[in-house]
Amino acid sequence: MHRLSALLSRCSAAYILLSCLAAQVSASYFVISEPQNATQWVNGNANLVQWEKGLLDGVYGFDVEMARLSQDGLMLLAMNVPATQGKINLYLQDVPAGDDYFLIFINSTNGILHATSSRFEIMAASSTPTSPASLTAAPGVPTVTVSGGPNPTQQFSTTFPAIVSHAGRRRSIDAGLLVGVLATGLGVLLGAGWTALW
Repeated sequence: MHRLSALLSRCSAAYILLSCLAAQVSASYFVISEPQNATQWVNGNANLVQWEKGLLDGVYGFDVEMARLSQDGLMLLAMNVPATQGKINLYLQDVPAGDDYFLIFINSTNGILHATSSRFEIMAASSTPTSPASLTAAPGVPTVTVSGGPNPTQQFSTTFPAIVSHAGRRRSIDAGLLVGVLATGLGVLLGAGWTALW
């Protein structure tokens, strides 16, 4: 009987552990797919920024910032970008040329970093990129105009309208999670009852 009691207590401990692990699962997939490592942007053109993200991650919007590896400072590009949109265009005006730029997708209010892009190049307006795919811009999506380099007193170039986050909305309970929680509770009660009886 002692072995059976030990087995039940181990099973209930395993149920508790598994239910805690199941509660920690989140959809934290967020990837900037464009610009890529070999992308070349040219001043005087609209350039594509594209991303993919998880559906149930609770990220409804983010801010886009640009930085260089060789210099301090951030360029604040767009605030409150709707995450479901999937792409925007950046029109560059007099942005200093360099091959060490990268984008940062962040919630600047809370300081939560969602994603960073690969390193890419920005070329002068008179330059011709070696990659013609770099000149593509997406039709029908907002275009943000960016000019100059990092400026600590400059605000975001574009601010999108406020996003409804549904944070206070009650979500439906996942059936699998409900079964896991009920099974855990039942296992704990059976283990406690078995231990108390023996």
